[in-house]
Amino acid sequence: MAESSGGKAPFAGHAGPVLAVAYSPDGTTLTTTGSDGTVRMWDARSGELLRTLIGHTNWVWAVAYSPDGTTLTTTGSHGTVRMWDARSGEPLRTLTGHTRSVRAVAYSPDGTTLTTTSDEPPRV
Repeated sequence: MAESSGGKAPFAGHAGPVLAVAYSPDGTTLTTTGSDGTVRMWDARSGELLRTLIGHTNWVWAVAYSPDGTTLTTTGSHGTVRMWDARSGEPLRTLTGHTRSVRAVAYSPDGTTLTTTSDEPPRV
């Protein structure tokens, strides 16, 4: 990662590997997730940390913005899916039902459907 003019690397902050990244639909915010259990939202242009979202208890595997940019959704290694207000960072909902790590998340183009995948074996 390139260093900024101040000598400090932009987007530095997770206390471990970054696991996923997503731009907000308007391109102004870059969100990262990490093995440290945090979600970090950055100014995409300057690299300045805007806020840190706390709620997951372990690795945060995936992140996605709703198509309208109002909701941020993250997935964790304890089977949880968390939804956040993308502007304020306030928690909105925690979805449960998976029994293992939730590895991916995606919104349908119209924003009406949220899809997740996990490490669970297929049900027969």
